Amino acid sequence: MPAAPAKAQAFTPAHIALYMSKLLFRLRHVPEDEAEDVRALLEQNSIEFFETFAGNWGISLPALWLRDDAQFAQARQLIEVYQEQRRVRMQNEYAQQRMRGEVKTIWHSFIENPLRFLLYMSLAALVLFFSVQVFLNF
Repeated sequence: MPAAPAKAQAFTPAHIALYMSKLLFRLRHVPEDEAEDVRALLEQNSIEFFETFAGNWGISLPALWLRDDAQFAQARQLIEVYQEQRRVRMQNEYAQQRMRGEVKTIWHSFIENPLRFLLYMSLAALVLFFSVQVFLNF
């Protein structure tokens, strides 16, 4: 007599969550130096992670993922502290650049290349004119 087939084991959400990675940090629109700093920060604190990329067409989620849920709170805290320090540093650098007159303004764009500036402004005015024209001529 043949043996009875083994009963298939159902996976509950708790089983699935046990083996799933946890999203830690999205990398879309993140400057490369910030991403490098976050990677280094996680490695220095022995937090095990892996990275996913945007793929060939840029439609996948570039991010850092945690393998161990138990490290999530520690990792988030480290990243939040780092981002606050970075925000303060970037604001200070911007303020210093403004004081030295190194921040690029519209006037700087005009002085740098007046012909290109006027061309772009003319094109923008033309698009605006044709967009509004429809509503003004009833």
